[in-house]
Amino acid sequence: MALEFEGSLIKVLPEVSGQGKNGAWVKQDFVLETEEQYPKKACFTAWGDKSADLKTFSLGDKLKVTFSVESREYNERWYTDLRAYRIDLASDAPSQSAGSSPAASSRPSAPAKPATPAADLPSFSEDDQDLPF
Repeated sequence: MALEFEGSLIKVLPEVSGQGKNGAWVKQDFVLETEEQYPKKACFTAWGDKSADLKTFSLGDKLKVTFSVESREYNERWYTDLRAYRIDLASDAPSQSAGSSPAASSRPSAPAKPATPAADLPSFSEDDQDLPF
């Protein structure tokens, strides 16, 4: 099952490597944050070559991550990983020209919030002292 998450790269944790029975391994965790009224953060793990791909992005880049959810039990406790297997710039990010890396591009500015007209704001004059309950 493939899931997708879009957000800004806010943190890249140190790379971790080791030696297992199947050979050497490397992984790196990174955190994305959504741009909603109530932002959500998610920590993903990039394994192997995807860890190297992560180095091409910089903090603040808007990324789209395709991932799978994997859980495992250890000593009657459950641990869940969000394993990223595809990391791309988000579709609303500016397109890259051939040969340029995503880290070399300038970050897109945050969309401006539309101005709220004063007519839409509630009035709090002394005439409006009636409570709605």
